[in-house]
Amino acid sequence: MSEARSQILIGIRRSLKRGELAGATRAEADRRLAEPPRGPAVARARLPAAEQVALFCQWAEANNATVAHVARTEVPREVAAYLARNNLPAKAAIAPSPELDRLDWAGQPMLELRRGKAEGSDMVSVTPAFAAIAETGTLVMASGPEHPVTLNLLPDTHIVVLNVTDIVGGYEDVWQRLRARYGKDRMPRTVNTITGPSRTADIEQTIELGAHGPRRLHIVVVRE
Repeated sequence: MSEARSQILIGIRRSLKRGELAGATRAEADRRLAEPPRGPAVARARLPAAEQVALFCQWAEANNATVAHVARTEVPREVAAYLARNNLPAKAAIAPSPELDRLDWAGQPMLELRRGKAEGSDMVSVTPAFAAIAETGTLVMASGPEHPVTLNLLPDTHIVVLNVTDIVGGYEDVWQRLRARYGKDRMPRTVNTITGPSRTADIEQTIELGAHGPRRLHIVVVRE
């Protein structure tokens, strides 16, 4: 344990007026960490896979996202078509993800892509999603070298490529997937949950899109 972490824990124990856990209390804490309990699950998301996909899309669109269903080979064409439909420049910052690299972007010669983190001048980003939650129409993004977190936040338009098999019922399913993917004590630095474009109603209770992030969110659901 690092010295800084040790000092933080000492400060927490001091505020709780106790020392390190020991005996049965420590054993129970270790057991809970080794086998994390599942929290409550919302009944509306306990559905067959196809119905979970439909529920996710319903909630995503209700939260001002747009959704397209395509085959994997059609993803680059859908990205280019979406930009054209919305009069956006045919250029984007794209996550340096092997999953996206395998797509035939060369088949869209008018589309200019730059791999890497987002910059202030980028208007569009393209990323994969770690998972999606049918219960609320929420996307889940895990940061890392293959997915710089700035791609989720800086550009005005965020295009997300989502595998249909990564749509799960509820939040508890996502925590389980994260543990399975990264292992104990190896979680990604940042996990973003995104439900529709950025918005606020702070000023006169009027919804304003793009307040703290993208004003457009387009989800490309990839069929098997």
